[in-house]
Amino acid sequence: MDPTRTGRNMLAPFACRPEDSRGRHFPESYSTFRTAFQRDRDRIIHSSAFRRLKHKTQVFVEHEGDYYRTRLTHTIEVAQVARTIAGTLGLNTDLAEAVALAHDLGHPPFGHTGEDALAALMAPYGGFDHNAQALRIVTRLERHYADFDGLNLTWETLEGIAKHNGPVTGPHAQGAHSVPEGGTLPYALEEVNRDFDLELDTHASAEAQVAAVADDVAYNHHDLHDGLRSGLFTEEDLMDLPVTRPAFEAVDELYPGLEPMRRRHEALRRVFGVMVEDVIQVARQRLEAAQPRSVAEIRDMGTPVIRFSKPLYQDIKAVKAFLFKRMYRAPSVVKERKRVTAVIEDLFPLFMSDPAQLPPEWREDVASARDETALARIVLDYVSGMTDRFALAEHARLCGARA
Repeated sequence: MDPTRTGRNMLAPFACRPEDSRGRHFPESYSTFRTAFQRDRDRIIHSSAFRRLKHKTQVFVEHEGDYYRTRLTHTIEVAQVARTIAGTLGLNTDLAEAVALAHDLGHPPFGHTGEDALAALMAPYGGFDHNAQALRIVTRLERHYADFDGLNLTWETLEGIAKHNGPVTGPHAQGAHSVPEGGTLPYALEEVNRDFDLELDTHASAEAQVAAVADDVAYNHHDLHDGLRSGLFTEEDLMDLPVTRPAFEAVDELYPGLEPMRRRHEALRRVFGVMVEDVIQVARQRLEAAQPRSVAEIRDMGTPVIRFSKPLYQDIKAVKAFLFKRMYRAPSVVKERKRVTAVIEDLFPLFMSDPAQLPPEWREDVASARDETALARIVLDYVSGMTDRFALAEHARLCGARA
């Protein structure tokens, strides 16, 4: 059986079909038992960068507790949500899953704190953007295959990584990774786009849009859970918020006197369900109104088709504002942010001034560096690929008493 045709008739007309893929940068023979998007997914799962997500964190530093989410557990949760939504809407679940699994590959150690530190250090050398870095990883830095660098993913998966949050350029550019008119693309994204035009001024496929919303669903849910577990706030604090208050009230009505941990779990799974059901309902309404007949029509709509309803989006904004104040900027978290920022700020200039400290396999790249900018980008690739624990260990080894 041709794997590219498995379930073909079950897909919506606006879904991405592997047999219609725009292909890979380096042509390959077809698999006899996996579609092109399934191969993308599997290559991402087997990559070194994916394994490193195990010891990269979201908010808390890796050593702080075994129950807090890491980038890996977060990514698995995003992929699960993406498959659920995509399957319900008749989209290609394999592509949605592949984009979801790859969306955080470019994150450095110490979460957004590490990203902020590296962005400042890289400002003279073209900046740093974790989304663009994910593309650099899957097109250049993974070096395991005999015929090419990177994972040689399909155009559709690369497009999804680049644009899952919306167009990067043009009149409809939006989101954290968009480039304002007259601005310059992150160099890592520019390099990939030069080799494989990703049409950065259009929206991505509906599958990639699903991956983006699944990311929001997952982190809003688990950051509430992790914040409660850490003691940064309590269930009573959540009774002042939309979405969470009705969820706890519903549990209390159904299960009066329920054990606190079960009560918390039951309430937050309802919050999770509200978000997923809202996305599905809104997507169905928007798709019914627009009646897209192809993936191209999805890309050219000028607005995302997968999104939260306006009322729920406002409620989620209130939850995010609460989390920002009580969790992301909690005194204990801010204190740790300063400590790990210092780790990055020590390691990066150290490798810049003495690149011989880099591992042997990196020195060939250093030898070919034409200028300081090229060297900085090699150092960035190395430092951003570190896990939390490895960055702390290297800092202790190389910086000694300052660690």
